Amino acid sequence: MRNVLAHRAAVVGASAMLLLFPFSTAAQADPVTQPDSTTQLSADALPAELVEAITRDLKISPQEYLDRAAKAQELGSYAQDFRAEHPDGFAGAWIGLDGQPVVAVTTTEAAAKAAEAGYTTRIAPVSANGLEKTLSDVNGWIAGLPKDVASQINSASIDVLENRVVIDVVNSPIGQALNLPTLLANVKVMLSPGGGGPVERGPLGGDTYITTVGELPKTPIGEISVCSLGFNGVDDSGQSYNISAGHCNPAEGQPSPVFLPNHQNVDDSQQIGAFSHSSVGNPADKLDYSLIKLNDAGVQAGLDRPTIRGANGTALQITGTARPVVGAPICKSGQTSSFTCGVVAADHVETQLFMADGSNRVINGFAGTACTLAGDSGGAIVTGTLALGITSGSNASGAPNCTEANLVLAPEGGTANLGIPVADIVTAAGSGLQVRTNAD
Repeated sequence: MRNVLAHRAAVVGASAMLLLFPFSTAAQADPVTQPDSTTQLSADALPAELVEAITRDLKISPQEYLDRAAKAQELGSYAQDFRAEHPDGFAGAWIGLDGQPVVAVTTTEAAAKAAEAGYTTRIAPVSANGLEKTLSDVNGWIAGLPKDVASQINSASIDVLENRVVIDVVNSPIGQALNLPTLLANVKVMLSPGGGGPVERGPLGGDTYITTVGELPKTPIGEISVCSLGFNGVDDSGQSYNISAGHCNPAEGQPSPVFLPNHQNVDDSQQIGAFSHSSVGNPADKLDYSLIKLNDAGVQAGLDRPTIRGANGTALQITGTARPVVGAPICKSGQTSSFTCGVVAADHVETQLFMADGSNRVINGFAGTACTLAGDSGGAIVTGTLALGITSGSNASGAPNCTEANLVLAPEGGTANLGIPVADIVTAAGSGLQVRTNAD
């Protein structure tokens, strides 16, 4: 998915821009329920490749990575309850650059309540409900623009740190003609090393899979899709799945076969299952996700385990599930760029996806700063050792490697990736689907 975060423009809360266009209001999504398990592994149990990525990308120790991830989930749970009690007083929550949790509020009364619970507070002019309505209205406006104009707007998201909605606009003549103010601020964690884990030989989340519309031997190499396995899951009947990206299915909604590639002879690749469900911007959920229903070969290969990896066979045990919290440290696995790390930059992003038939769809997710390359789609995103989301797209998909991506994109705010929250996927999928964890 193309998601170039190049030229940015901000709409502050309920700004004057909202008075210029006839917006429509979309219904607010129900809050995601709190995950059952947030227990994490110890720092010395993290894979060496993940430790390297944490140290390189976040510049914090593995223990600090785990601590910040845990603190973010505690904050997320508190914020959900606080918002329910103070719907007009809550304006957002995040983990600060110093690793400390912050709760934004609109009134001194709400600030006093959050302070009593031990949180640092910040007064903001617009509530979270107000920001979400603005985001919905902005996307309604974008959907009504001519296609050649709308195609120059990549996404809109809530920036809780600055208490505004941000529109990401392509730095093109049309994009510049929108005459929107440029957003200069960026979320950055100047965030320092560590351990190991078991070496696994079978396929895991983060490894490569290939898929086709038809029979593999009859499909030209250029028409074979390549993506990354995500989290392993199971439904209430005991059926095993792998959770990946919806756009990885070359025939949306069809049971396209999925294979583990045989690099010496692609035609001899082993089929491990087929897509049982794929959704790309379905109006009912606005997600980009797929469920790969695993066959016996897929299960016997080891895709019934709660593990992912970045490279060289070292596995990371998934210990629970999580929700996006701004500032929380994240790491993603993928078959192209292995483990890379960053932070959650926005916990609510809506981006327009233009389809081959000329239609456009809205994808909901969260934004992160971990470098993500072509082929990483569908791979797992974790915070600490908790399952957070699935990779949908990035602004670095065309780069040959992350070193070059970081250099080229640094003047424009750095690398950015779009994740689909796994909690939302589980809710949308139904059938009792659960992410496999080491508690199973």
